[in-house]
Amino acid sequence: MNKKILIISGGISKERLISLETGRQVAKELNRNGYDIKISEPDFRLLDVIKTFKPKIIFNALHGQFGEDGYIQTILETTGVPYTHSGVISSAIAMNKEISKKIFIKNRILTPKYITYSFDKSKQILINLIEKKLKFPVVIKPINEGSSVNVFICTKFNLMRKLELLKNYNKIIIEEFISGREIQAAIIGSKKLGAIELKPKRKFYDYQAKYNSSAKTQHIIPVDLSKKNYKKLMDLSLKAHKLIGCKGVTRSDFKYHKGKFYLLEINTQPGMTSLSLVPEIAAFKGINFIKLIELILKDAFSKK
Repeated sequence: MNKKILIISGGISKERLISLETGRQVAKELNRNGYDIKISEPDFRLLDVIKTFKPKIIFNALHGQFGEDGYIQTILETTGVPYTHSGVISSAIAMNKEISKKIFIKNRILTPKYITYSFDKSKQILINLIEKKLKFPVVIKPINEGSSVNVFICTKFNLMRKLELLKNYNKIIIEEFISGREIQAAIIGSKKLGAIELKPKRKFYDYQAKYNSSAKTQHIIPVDLSKKNYKKLMDLSLKAHKLIGCKGVTRSDFKYHKGKFYLLEINTQPGMTSLSLVPEIAAFKGINFIKLIELILKDAFSKK
């Protein structure tokens, strides 16, 4: 493989700092293994950087809006240079929680019941709708953010206060709160990589639990499931990965409650930091960090 690789990281989403860290850690590992690396922001200079540097492949280390929603993928398609992770359409679908949930439901993948809400609608109507269709508590979140950015568990008493924090979004998703175990499963290419269970000290695995080492989320691997249920978990992850047309690595987030797996969402660009789950799952399976990166790079060349 030509060892000239461009890493795109940073960006303008709320996950900028995570993206920068992913980019730094991937670059450090590739540099250590003899690759010729350049890191670029996804700004107006990007196409000139690609034209000048002439990378063999682009590693997309962006997270959040404009990085994993099909936007940067559309730009990269014009360059003819292979890039990692999912393509335009699958990225856009996975990032949009409403569309992806509709696909899950249509294909009989269990997911929490939900409604959507636009801020031009009456809040009293919203409360009535929640009590009728979902019941409290509920989870409120933006339709197109990642890393649990602006995700809140709400009761009837704090719903209005939490809604105020999301008023800059045109539309949000509100879903039933599923208690139970938090289990996440990873797919690479078309292969089942493995799973990990999380026990956050906080109410749920939110942004702080994911990226603040002091939050002390407990990572449990291997996951304590029967062989039958573990197979079901991984089969569901692969099914979701394929249904949306994903490439490279994905991580599917589940709640496991009363013997049932509820798919919350699928992440097309999971983090690659020291606290990230996919590298941890891979390491447990005997795949070190550089091998994981090389598997992602190899998969990028298989895009049709």
